[in-house]
Amino acid sequence: MTEQLRLMAVHAHPDDESSKGAATMAKYVSEGVDVLVVTCTGGERGSILNPKLQGDAYIEENIHEVRKKEMDEAREILGVKQEWLGFVDSGLPEGDPLPPLPEGCFALQDEQVAAGRLVAKIRAFRPQVITTYDENGGYPHPDHIMTHKITMIAFEGAADTEKFPEAEFGPAYQPQKLYYNQGFNKPRTVALHEALLARGLESPYGDWLKRWSEFERAERTLTTHVPCADFFDVRDRALIAHATQIDPEGGWFRVPMDVQKEVWPTEEYELSKSLVDTSLPESDLFAGIRDNA
Repeated sequence: MTEQLRLMAVHAHPDDESSKGAATMAKYVSEGVDVLVVTCTGGERGSILNPKLQGDAYIEENIHEVRKKEMDEAREILGVKQEWLGFVDSGLPEGDPLPPLPEGCFALQDEQVAAGRLVAKIRAFRPQVITTYDENGGYPHPDHIMTHKITMIAFEGAADTEKFPEAEFGPAYQPQKLYYNQGFNKPRTVALHEALLARGLESPYGDWLKRWSEFERAERTLTTHVPCADFFDVRDRALIAHATQIDPEGGWFRVPMDVQKEVWPTEEYELSKSLVDTSLPESDLFAGIRDNA
């Protein structure tokens, strides 16, 4: 392999990179892969979910800078590079009827214009592999759905010099594979839930599975299981770095590490696009790229 392997992970907010595919990224960094996280928004409208920090006036007044510092710490822990796309968080609309999205937010941007910023990042970094969210956003947050939309446009658009001329966006480049993060999948949740109950331990997944059974939700195709259990602790430390968003005593951390590593030692992805030959299922996001290099 003479060419540097490069992975780009496109996420909506700071903290998404640590909750979706973080152990995979840390694994690849340890192997010498160049990994870049592109964060579409600053997470300015994210709620303060850590009970210990709720009501802190400084954090509430300076949430943008606080979340930027959290991202810096998580980046250092994971060993990745990170760049901002520069859009403003749309927030998660709640209520019936749903309120309109805030003027100027990410989810209301022109998709082609927003994708252009990502095209410039892709052409500069030249990743063979890109990860992002599926068409549902993983969950229906408007920023996650917008992240999906612009990533799909940019994956093709990075090679299209008519829509995105080189003079403005840099030399054309075509990534080879595009994946959807599918770490929050039902098989994993069921396996961990049953393993905890079998050991006489409390499971944080009971309500999750109940909600799953109440809603019609098509299961995604898990094409790629990346073994990365040795980096679950790195993932957790990166998550905890996002202190405003993560309660260190919350459900994220209630499954003992030894149970996680034994029962479900992988992170999962759905292969959406591939311009190289590969055989499914995979255990490597670079399958077909390493072989053909």
